[in-house]
Amino acid sequence: MIPTLTDGTVTLRAHRADDVPAATEQSLDPESQRWTTVPVPYEPADAEFFVGELMPRGWAEDTEWGFALEAEGRYAGTVSLRNLGEGRAEVGYGAHPWVRGTGHVERGLRLLLAWGFDEKDVRTVIWWAHVGNWASRRLAWKLGFTVEGTVRDWQAQRGELRTSWVGTLLRDDPREPRTTWLANPVVEGDGVRLRPFVDADVPRLVEAIGDPVTQHSLAFLPRDPGAADGHRYLEQVQERLATGHTVTWAFCTPDDGRLLGLVGIYRLAEEPEIGYLTHPEARGRGLTTRAAALAVRHGFEELGLVRLAGYASAPNAASLAVLERLGMQRVGVRRRAARDGEGNAVDLVAYDLLASEAGVGAS
Repeated sequence: MIPTLTDGTVTLRAHRADDVPAATEQSLDPESQRWTTVPVPYEPADAEFFVGELMPRGWAEDTEWGFALEAEGRYAGTVSLRNLGEGRAEVGYGAHPWVRGTGHVERGLRLLLAWGFDEKDVRTVIWWAHVGNWASRRLAWKLGFTVEGTVRDWQAQRGELRTSWVGTLLRDDPREPRTTWLANPVVEGDGVRLRPFVDADVPRLVEAIGDPVTQHSLAFLPRDPGAADGHRYLEQVQERLATGHTVTWAFCTPDDGRLLGLVGIYRLAEEPEIGYLTHPEARGRGLTTRAAALAVRHGFEELGLVRLAGYASAPNAASLAVLERLGMQRVGVRRRAARDGEGNAVDLVAYDLLASEAGVGAS
């Protein structure tokens, strides 16, 4: 007998024949096809098999406890625990497009996990997601899963092996985030807008990274960058938000969304540091300084920082000027601590700024 679980807002129940149209819609959705193993192309017959045979078989054979998620009187997706034996289970979930962003899937998974731990004596739940599936990772984070790492070429999807994240939740773990996931809000002022990156930024990001002036100044950037490097950078931005490391924005003007550079507050758990990079089109317009000033203000006022560091190589006059226009104080030189794009060792000039010097908080 398949139980019915509810928290008064969402319900977990057995799949029914009348779920087929909505299950078909869900599996035709590009995001569902991108991140799950649904057949492509997908036909109503596939949904009939899933609803009428595959899910009931899992219950009959005690291999998978799969529930239809219902919310607001509508089919909203499927959540399940795959029984791996000896107190272990793998969580799986897929959402119909209409329910994403409502919080209903999270509520359904909380019901599922509590039932699995309490009624099925599950001790450890494992979570897998293809690298890049940030919606799944953020939901797992909200539920208290610990991301244990990345496994290369592991999850099978339509004839390919996908590199995947893996995480665990133990029965006695708190069902709440265990780490900080940084916000990446839009910040605007003084003719500049800081915003999250989007995929459409990749070509201009590659232009900025590959610019000869930038390549000469920053040795750590990829040489002769291409689109793959741009996409890797966007993934790195998300990873650093998810691990509480760094918040990075693209900056543009309020009337034109084209990327003109990037600015970030790095290493928040260690020594918070302001960093920036300018697209060639933005040079000489004061935009980088104004963008960095917005980031500095956000760091002090919203992140509660008391000090920000800044570093620039001694030959990089433009970068040194930005730090000084921000009001940062020169505090020393780390001799031959950096390299330029040609591999030459150069001095690294250190600056810092206190919140009190920026007019925020007490000394």
